Amino acid sequence: MAFFVKNMISNQVKNLGFGGESEEKKEEGGTSDPAAAKGMTREEYEEYQKQMIEEKMERDAAFTQKKAERACLRVHLRDKYRLPKSEMDETQIQLAGDDVDLPEDLRKMVDEDQDEEEEKDSILGQLQNLQNMDLDTIKEKAQATFTEIKQSAEQKCSVM
Repeated sequence: MAFFVKNMISNQVKNLGFGGESEEKKEEGGTSDPAAAKGMTREEYEEYQKQMIEEKMERDAAFTQKKAERACLRVHLRDKYRLPKSEMDETQIQLAGDDVDLPEDLRKMVDEDQDEEEEKDSILGQLQNLQNMDLDTIKEKAQATFTEIKQSAEQKCSVM
């Protein structure tokens, strides 16, 4: 019975990868060296792994930067339209560092929108809107509204 329990435990340990099994494979002629499996020398394989890790780090950094730029844009839009702030956006900006800024083309778009809104809100902007209106059309609409009200009143009141 003790032999059975000991054998069962050693099999479980082998299945977890704590020895035994890899030693048997080496004895059978299989290689556990990944460099040899890919047909490279050990140095070439290590250089390849190092290069892969560096590329992944660069991709991750670029991705984090893009996410922070998008978050920065959302923060600007929320400020502009007075929407509630998002903790997630602020966290993404902090993760990328303080050097996060809007991309140049998005900055131009935001600045143009802001300039247009400032012009519309100014007195000169309101005057320009008045100049662009067709006064004849406004007069016709006002006259039509007045005659409609007059006719409605005449129908309701026989004194007029």
